[in-house]
Amino acid sequence: MAHCYYHALSSVRKWGGAVEDYLPLHQWFDQSKAILADPRHRALRHHAEGIFMLETLFGASIVNADGRVVPVRLVGEQHVREDLGSIPSFADWASLISPRPWMLRGNPLDPPRQEGGGLADSGGLPVLKDAAHAGGASIRIAF
Repeated sequence: MAHCYYHALSSVRKWGGAVEDYLPLHQWFDQSKAILADPRHRALRHHAEGIFMLETLFGASIVNADGRVVPVRLVGEQHVREDLGSIPSFADWASLISPRPWMLRGNPLDPPRQEGGGLADSGGLPVLKDAAHAGGASIRIAF
């Protein structure tokens, strides 16, 4: 299926109600087209975790225009199956990403510095200057 409207029509055929009952759910899956307008956008939400995220955002169920209670998870499963034929995991998608050097690069954090320019003794923890303390005393914060 190419458009959310057609997914919503399919939902109406399955559970009754009106297109408007289901359209926001199907639109949520395809919002990722805004950043990648080809089928790869599906890697962001078209998987089992995406279906559970849909349920978290929209609730466990909706009540359609016919008064029928429809589980949101079922609507999400319908959308993903119509697009992909099955429901992959996020790991299924991620396994197809070839790591590039820029993804693997790490940059060390700058060490904390004292006001005089030397390194602060923070026991390895970042130092935050707190202006509320007299003399701007340092406090240690673990992240």
